[in-house]
Order: sequence, then C-alpha cells, then structure tokens
Amino acid sequence: MDAATVWLGVLQIAALVLVLALLYRPVGDLMHRVFTTTKDARVERGLYRVIGVDPRAEQTWQAYLRGVLAFSLIGVLFVYALQRLQGALPASLGLPAVPEGLAFNTAASFVANTDWQSYSPETTMGYLVQATGLAVQNFVSAAVGIAVAIALVRGLSRRGAATIGNFWVDLTRAVGRILLPLAIVGAIVLIAGGVIQNLSGFTQVATLTGGSQTIPGGPVASQEAIKLLGTNGGGFFNANSAHPFENPTPWTNLFQLLLILVIPVALPRTFGRMVGDDRQGYAILAVMSTLAIASIAAVTWLEAAGNGVAPQLAGAAMEGKEQRFGVFGSSLYAAVTTLTSTGAVNSMHDSYTPLGGMIPLLNMMLGEVAPGGVGSGLYGMLVLAVIAVFVGGLLVGRTPEYLGKKIGPAEIKLASLYILVTPTLVLAGTALSFAIPAVRADVEATSILNPGVHGMTEVLYAFTSAANNNGSAFAGLTANTPWFNTALGIVMLLGRFLPIVLVLALAGSFARQQVVPAGAGTLPTHRPQFVGLLAVVAVVITALTYFPVLTLGPLAEGLV
Repeated sequence: MDAATVWLGVLQIAALVLVLALLYRPVGDLMHRVFTTTKDARVERGLYRVIGVDPRAEQTWQAYLRGVLAFSLIGVLFVYALQRLQGALPASLGLPAVPEGLAFNTAASFVANTDWQSYSPETTMGYLVQATGLAVQNFVSAAVGIAVAIALVRGLSRRGAATIGNFWVDLTRAVGRILLPLAIVGAIVLIAGGVIQNLSGFTQVATLTGGSQTIPGGPVASQEAIKLLGTNGGGFFNANSAHPFENPTPWTNLFQLLLILVIPVALPRTFGRMVGDDRQGYAILAVMSTLAIASIAAVTWLEAAGNGVAPQLAGAAMEGKEQRFGVFGSSLYAAVTTLTSTGAVNSMHDSYTPLGGMIPLLNMMLGEVAPGGVGSGLYGMLVLAVIAVFVGGLLVGRTPEYLGKKIGPAEIKLASLYILVTPTLVLAGTALSFAIPAVRADVEATSILNPGVHGMTEVLYAFTSAANNNGSAFAGLTANTPWFNTALGIVMLLGRFLPIVLVLALAGSFARQQVVPAGAGTLPTHRPQFVGLLAVVAVVITALTYFPVLTLGPLAEGLV
C-alpha cells in the first residue's frame, strides 16, 4: 500500500476524531439539560395528557422497568402486525405479507435495537412498513437505551432516593429533543451528499449492454439518518452502506460514522455533569477511546497486510470491499459499527481475512462499550466500572465504592449477572446449532456457505451479533430459516432486555444508598490508574469467556 493511501486513511481518522472532540461538550451538555430540566414543551404536555402520564411523578426502578417492557412488547406486536398485513396496506409496492417466522425475527430485531435483517429490504418491505414500523422503532428503541442509561446515572447521583426518574418522560425527551432534531439535520446532509429520498417505487432502466434493470427507490436518507444516529444498523438496501444510493461517496461514509458516534461519545460528558464531576466522564471516555483506537488499528493493519494466498496474489485484501472506500474506509467502518451496536456495513465482513474478520467479532464480544450503542454503551461501561472497583477493592483489602456508593453483595451480583447474560446466549445458541441433530443437518445443508472452520465462525458471528444487539453478519450465512429466525429472534430480545432488568435494579440499589465520604482507602475513579484497570478488566473478561470458542473458529482459520 502506497504512502499516499496510508496518509489519506490517517487523515480520515484524524478528521473524525477532531469533529467528535469539538462536539463532545455541546452535545453532552445538551443531553444533560434535556434530562435534568423540569420544564416540559407544550407538545410534550399534550402527549402526557393523551397517554395519562404525570411528568412530575417519578417511578421506582420496578415501575420504570414495567414501562420499558410494556412499551417494547407493544412495539413487537405492532411491527409484527404491520408486516403480516403488508399486502393489504397502502404503499406496499405490490409486495406480499412477510412470512410468520421472518416477521417475528424482524419485529424482535428492530424493537431490540438490533436491526438484523434476514431478507433483502428493498424487495421485502413496502414504504409504509419501512416508515411507520422500522423507522419508528429506530427512534424509540434508541430512546429506550438512552433512558435506561440516564436512569442508572440518576441512581449513582441520588442519595437515599426511592425513584430513578420517569420512563415516559425520558423516552419522550430522548426522541423529541435529541434524536428527531439531529436526524433531520443528518438526513438533509445525506441528501446533499447524494443519498436518495423519494417514493418512486421500482424503475425499469436500459443498461449499457442493451438489457434492462430494476432500480428501487425510496425514502432512504431519512431512514439512514436515524438508523445511524440511533446505532440501530440495518439498511434500506440489501447491500447496506456499500450501496451507492445509501452511501455515495467517501465523505458521506465519514459523515455516517460521525452520526453513529456522536451520541455515544458525548454521553460520558452527560454522565460527568449529572454526577457532579466532569473528570468521571473523561475517565469513562478515555477507556472507550483506548479500546476503540486499539480495535481500529488492529483491523486496519490486518486488512492492509492482506495475509493469505489470494490477497497477496491480488495485491490487496479487496474482496467484498468497495473501491470508493478502500481498505482504510472499509476497516474504519467495520470497527466503528461493531464497537457500537450499529451493525451497518459498507463491506462484507465475511470476506475479510480470518484474523481481520475476528476483530469485529471481538468488538461485539467486548460488550460493545467502546463507545457502544446509544445508551447501552454507557450503562455497559458503568457496569464494568462496578466490576473494576470491586476488583480494586479486593487488591487493597478495602470495601469497594464507586462515586460514593458502596459495592456490596447485591450490587456485585447484579453486575456479575449482567456480564454473564450475553456470553451465555452466544455460546448456548452456537452450541445448540450444532448439538441438535436435526438443526445441525439444516444448518449445514441450508445456511452455511463455507463448510468447516469458517462456517462455524459464521454461526458464532450471527449469535454474537444478535445477543449484543449489533445486527451485522457474516453474509455467507443464510439465516432466513425456521431455526435462525426463531433462535436469533429470542436471543435478540433476551440480549436486550435481561441486561436492562439488571441495570435498572442496579440503579434502584444505588439510588437508595447515601453517599459514603471518600477515605484513605477509596480508589480514585478519575485517574489514569483506574482507566487502565477498567480497560484491562473489560479485555480480560472477554478473553476468559470467549477465547476457547475463538480457537475453534477465526484463530484456527487465521493461523493455518
């Protein structure tokens, strides 16, 4: 790879980091104001009256959780019904109803902020389903993640309180004051960059060779903006952000990454402001940044090296990558979308070199906390901080405390269960795909394109993506089967809502506590030592949990 290409790639990363640094304070402060003000907009007050909510009445963590679960259940039922009734709905483009299994999988996926797609969107979903079902869930599922993160921060910042906020108020403000305005701006910029936005349906055009081709249109820019801003993922087209209608140029590619990162990167600022110590936010951001930089560097280096006979003969590992973006633009996109819970792709991860493809997999196994999904990245990192403080307390023989709150048996049990949920779902789902004879026969005959070690990695990637609510895939796996539609749908729902149950319980536990004054044995959680400890804890937990299965998949393939 020539020096000019390398410098161009470095400049892309530097530009992205610079803009995020400039937006860190204003966006973080905006979210702090949104969730701490007592003033409601007129339209918000009208909405509260319609749904029967008193915006001044706060909720216990149990009531907050009931709101999250009830709202999400309604979302699953609504999106499922829209798909099943598609043939009778307007703006369906003549497309039939979505089959039952696929409709369940898609409904679970979008409500769980995963956007896993076992279908070609442009030939499966009409405009009404895309706009009122999928795009709406892109807004509200992201808002649920933000609300849960804010609830946990409130729990850490309050003293002797029985409540952690009001879910319906947090949800409304997250959508109306944060996601919707930013999505409008994002959509306008994408349209200016060449992303299409129309209702033209399918257009027949003549090709240069004298044949004909069907070109789909649609409201792409508006859906693209919120799928990225809410770290939802998925795409309007099957080729996702590799499609020129969805991601036309290198600068739109960079702008899409900015949309993905802006809220997760700014949320630590919101956290620091709400707990009354900006240094705590910088510490969390430092851990996220360290892990992200390591991941981006690793995947870029591995793909640029092009290890393997075929890439070396071709001169570069360009299989499955767009010439518009090259190795650097593709690797950066792959790292960012799997470090967050976005799942959008501008290249096919299945075509990466074995070790290069392992990095996106590791990003998800890390828990997607660097900086993670909208809301979920922050609360995931705060749970890891609780674990790190506990480990630090054991090392010095002191009762562990975080932000003046004691980490007792109840808190460490909740944090430990949080850590165990996702690996259990990933490893159990992967194991059952091969352990049940009838399922294994179907998986090997129908789903796996590449038998052997790589085929196992494709299945492992699918369950890792589903359990971590990412949504990207090793595209060689055919997942539109009864087994994968059902199993992945269940894993997505459990991977989303079981951790939320534990986080809200943890928020309630912290909120009830009084603040313990810092003493000589208190571990400072804003210094470089804690940043290093937290980063090591995150990596070690991942390594101990997933290393055995990685040796059977990408490591075995890459070291051959």
